[in-house]
Amino acid sequence: MTTAESPVTTPLDPRALLKDLQVRFDVFRNHSPLAIGIDKQVQAQMPDLEKKALRLAMRNHTISTRYLKEMEKAAIRLNLDGTPAGEVTEENRRHAGELLRERFKKQNEQRRAVQATAKAAEAAARAEEQRAAKLHQLTEKFGRKGR
Repeated sequence: MTTAESPVTTPLDPRALLKDLQVRFDVFRNHSPLAIGIDKQVQAQMPDLEKKALRLAMRNHTISTRYLKEMEKAAIRLNLDGTPAGEVTEENRRHAGELLRERFKKQNEQRRAVQATAKAAEAAARAEEQRAAKLHQLTEKFGRKGR
């Protein structure tokens, strides 16, 4: 199912191309599981499109978290017009789930590392404040008092 056709452009930037594909085609906008070889369908509809940009845009789309989540629970793949184009195999679903688990695990590890660094910096700042306060107390106690 295509939406109202936008002016024919051939963005060389994969992100801009992906945004254009999402505007033109519901299957991209909805992150639906795509038919195997859908790049040929896109090329047929947008013949002046640079293949490298399309390949990179497709890669960005198919590794996105939303697409992987849809792949993990989907049963069928779709053509550009939204018609069924085969099934999503159990292996496809399992692979999508593994990629998502790895991604979330890595994000959690990074978040924990940032939190640990922040806690260490906070502890170091508190320790420095305590040292400065102790030094000030010692200076007050043993410093020269108007001799």
